[in-house]
Amino acid sequence: MKKFFLTIAVALILTSVFPYVNPDYESPIVNVVEACAPAVVKIDVVKTVKTSFFDPYFEQFFKKWFGELPPGFERQVASLGSGFIFDPEGYILTNYHVVGGADNITVTMLDGSKYDAEYIGGDEELDIAVIKIKASDKKFPYLEFGDSDKVKIGEWAIAIGNPLGFQHTVTVGVVSATNRRIPKPDGSGYYVGLIQTDAAINPGNSGGPLLNIHGEVIGINTAIVNPQEAVNLGFAIPINTVKKFLDTILTQKKVEKAYLGVTVMTLTEETAKALGLESTSGALITSVQKGSPAEKAGLKEGDVILKVDDQDVRSHEELVSIIHTYKPGDTAVLTIERKGKIMKVQVTFGSSSEEEKTTTGEEKIDALGITVSNITPADRETYSIPEEINGVIVKESTGKFGLQKGDVITTVYVNGKRYDINSVGDLKKVTSIVKNGDYIALYIYRNGAKVFVSFIYQR
Repeated sequence: MKKFFLTIAVALILTSVFPYVNPDYESPIVNVVEACAPAVVKIDVVKTVKTSFFDPYFEQFFKKWFGELPPGFERQVASLGSGFIFDPEGYILTNYHVVGGADNITVTMLDGSKYDAEYIGGDEELDIAVIKIKASDKKFPYLEFGDSDKVKIGEWAIAIGNPLGFQHTVTVGVVSATNRRIPKPDGSGYYVGLIQTDAAINPGNSGGPLLNIHGEVIGINTAIVNPQEAVNLGFAIPINTVKKFLDTILTQKKVEKAYLGVTVMTLTEETAKALGLESTSGALITSVQKGSPAEKAGLKEGDVILKVDDQDVRSHEELVSIIHTYKPGDTAVLTIERKGKIMKVQVTFGSSSEEEKTTTGEEKIDALGITVSNITPADRETYSIPEEINGVIVKESTGKFGLQKGDVITTVYVNGKRYDINSVGDLKKVTSIVKNGDYIALYIYRNGAKVFVSFIYQR
């Protein structure tokens, strides 16, 4: 009995010493989640992909002993991501890598209701896309955009998404840094100007919103660092970058990007020493297009671009990625080195779309599983294609014969006969006579080198 009273006494003492703290407190994060979660959706996607019968590491062995590989097969794969409604009509923002090339798109709301959705438009390089819920006469909850230019390091960052399929998961952290850049997983360039956060972002979060404490979208969650290399490193595309291109995505289904009008190469330490330059990294201009924004701004061959506004440039690929975050008509201040002197040059960007209008449009070459066009000045800038390289450029590829986006086809060999390719028409003419069993070799320019891609043709 004494033990019972002693226990009661201790409990009363502890209660009086450690009272219940903040009984009426409610975290503002709870309010943000309650207000914003209904506008966040889970996105389920079905895509058709071409698959080889063999493991890539087995292909070399098979070719050596059995000849060419048999054609692959198509199969459907399912994937998921996140997105958020930004318009009451059901328009949704997400990542291009979530919905690009989708055959079917299904979105799931917080209350479990499901809707079919259609792809509206987007851009693979910027990794942004818009889809729309197929539902008439219905209004949906939506999120407001914030101003990512005003984001401060240390402020709250709230991510809502569907990591690993766990629907409407909320993670909280702070803005760890701004203006970050990281290489894309496929090696096609860089994500630039990103917001870094320690709010946990995992596979399935892609496309979901990064919110501030006021419930405004400040970014689209897009990338994580390999957990084996580091943890608590997530990245989001600033919403101001998205806002720049949103109107053209909605009206033209694609992004209209800025164009400078230069061909560049990555400056190496050896090249810098040979040219007598102080800088050891940057983008070295090897040619300037006539009549281009670069020429009008006074840029010259041999100049080294070190910065675009406040963003450092360390390579050709970084320069292209940075320029493509600007719209035609935007102005920027380039920091350059010219003959050992650091200078600043203001440039007004042109339009890559206008440059493309000067050539014939894109055409599908079904025989090779590619879409090609004649080379434009914008292509030369993007892929650093020298003026002396002529041919047609691959805009899209199924990967059927090992061709990649950005390849320049300069020559085609068919059973020992050579065909020079100077236009889309030349390539169409050659592929029209190709038949099953023909030995084909394509001479292409890829990433600064000339290589052969050869195969036995099979439809």
